[in-house]
Amino acid sequence: MTTTPRTPEAPVRFEDVKDAASLLAGRVHRTPVATSRQLDERAGASLHLKCENLQRTGAFKIRGALNALSRLSDAERGRGVLTYSSGNHAQAVALAGKITATKTTVIMPEGAPRIKRKATEGYGADVVPYDPERHSREELALARAAETGETIIPPYDHPHVVAGQGTAGLELFEHAGALDMLFVCCGGGGLLSGCALAARRLAPKCHVVGVEPEAGDDATRSFYSGTLQTVHNPDTIADGARTPYLGDITFPLVRACVDDMITVSDMELIRAMHFVWERMKLVIEPTGALALAGALSGKLDIKNKRIGVVVSGGNVDLAYAAELFARL
Repeated sequence: MTTTPRTPEAPVRFEDVKDAASLLAGRVHRTPVATSRQLDERAGASLHLKCENLQRTGAFKIRGALNALSRLSDAERGRGVLTYSSGNHAQAVALAGKITATKTTVIMPEGAPRIKRKATEGYGADVVPYDPERHSREELALARAAETGETIIPPYDHPHVVAGQGTAGLELFEHAGALDMLFVCCGGGGLLSGCALAARRLAPKCHVVGVEPEAGDDATRSFYSGTLQTVHNPDTIADGARTPYLGDITFPLVRACVDDMITVSDMELIRAMHFVWERMKLVIEPTGALALAGALSGKLDIKNKRIGVVVSGGNVDLAYAAELFARL
């Protein structure tokens, strides 16, 4: 089988996803795929939920972080790794650093969920808080790296990160077989890009859909306009999708491999999250409910189809979850 060359339009290939799967085997969880008769009845379709909320660190992010850190040279590891994240990527880089004996530092917004900051520090990373209203996390990282020599591993716009995230989609297709549609949450597009690459190779007819919160619809606008759009610190409960824009790597991949982009409201997120907690006994966070909320939104016809849904994470403060459910 010939491989697809890397080009500016295709900076990551399916072969990179397969290579990441080999590297990560036995080092990250092969998470289960959950089904629910009640959910199927509600949706009028057969839904298969890839439960990355049961992944190490409670989210899919360890796949990309560990793939990226594992490919650093000894010299790069010696200088340490720097990243920026509101939580799930932070935890993933921290754990990947522990696994690979690499010192890690995370630039994290002051308002990041307490549970995510606590876990990040628990895995051994140094946390540097910042005010997102006053500073750009990317600019802070670049300035610090110029002084320290640390290697920046961004949350999504990195070829090894994208390839690692795509292993979640690869496993879903290996478990469930060909699917008619695949719904994936979208923040910076790393998970969506990687899973779309898997879909294009393993189920070419699968309709891939990215789902964003209404307030953070930059990727949706970028997808349909063909030009990169931005959003500043969007007000949404999906904290993992508050990214300002797609990246140089993820934007062309989303444009090339994704079929549709849709948005959902915070209330739709709460309803989807509540259903999964109550009926399927699975703890998922608001961002983790994005794909399911998109599938249940009625914005696309899913009736009588086999649907894949990537549940991206489950790191949520229980008291905060109770507050959200009280809105119903």
